[in-house]
Amino acid sequence: MDKSILVLDKGTRCTAWNYSGERLVAGLIDGSFAIYDSTDPASSNLTCTHRFKAHNCSIVKVVWAPPEYGDAVACITEDGNLSLWEEVVDDTEGPHWKMCKCFDRNTSQVLDVQFGYGQTCLKLVAAYSDGQVKIHELLDTLELEKWQLQAEFQNVIDLVSKFGNVSCLSASISWNPERIEVRQSSFVLGFNSNTPSLNSAKVWEFDLDHQRWLPVAELSLPEDKDDQVSSVAWAPNIGRPYELIAVATQKGISIWQLGSNPDHDGRLSVHRVALLSAHDNEVWEMEWDMSGMTLATTGSDGVVRLWQSNLNGAWHEQAVLAPPS
Repeated sequence: MDKSILVLDKGTRCTAWNYSGERLVAGLIDGSFAIYDSTDPASSNLTCTHRFKAHNCSIVKVVWAPPEYGDAVACITEDGNLSLWEEVVDDTEGPHWKMCKCFDRNTSQVLDVQFGYGQTCLKLVAAYSDGQVKIHELLDTLELEKWQLQAEFQNVIDLVSKFGNVSCLSASISWNPERIEVRQSSFVLGFNSNTPSLNSAKVWEFDLDHQRWLPVAELSLPEDKDDQVSSVAWAPNIGRPYELIAVATQKGISIWQLGSNPDHDGRLSVHRVALLSAHDNEVWEMEWDMSGMTLATTGSDGVVRLWQSNLNGAWHEQAVLAPPS
């Protein structure tokens, strides 16, 4: 019989596991953080070791920083603010959490945020409700409060495009999980907005020679470019000659192969290998396993679905995990 490892507090709005899967952070409706740890090496059960008030409104997104930068969490609140919190230890208070950075946002709201690796420093990409994308980079690996804005652009192929009143309901970002020693820093981003050219998922890569971010691929068919994107997920690569990226829209979950060799314009080849349709409505979250072989998805139907491809490359639903009735 399956056994739960923890029961989340009432009012939990979002959660995230750390890199090793041994620690969980939860954001609550009242603006509090809850940190869950395993206190017994012989048990898989988790216990709430820290709970503290961080903001005056609901926390809607939490993301762990890479482990080499300590225990730190990026946080988005319901009013669209982005902040960074880290666990510190001193002789007087012991382990406790403090806010080390609050990012400026002007009048727009932060919709999604993710950490990624650069060749020289940690990077953080944030997507905003006005369609803007901002890349921040850490100036000092030992000082998590010291960030600078490295780039700002919109999620469009035509970099000179101008829009009127852009309104984005949500955004989804996924960094290439490969370490930067292998290739240039890159990520995929899609919006759910009133501006079709912003929506389609696009792969952005940092051009080291020109010191700027360039769109190198668009993950949509010509007839699907108006589709609003609800979630994207870049798969880990354990030896494939191509990348795998999942993109969820109202039409289903598309699995894309992304080539590794750019053409003369610097663009990468794309090929949709599957369109998965099973969730009754919107897909909320997608996550690949560490091997990049199994995709987990969840949505408004309240179930988790696991997807795999067979030896012939055909994708199928491998399992359905539903909550007890």
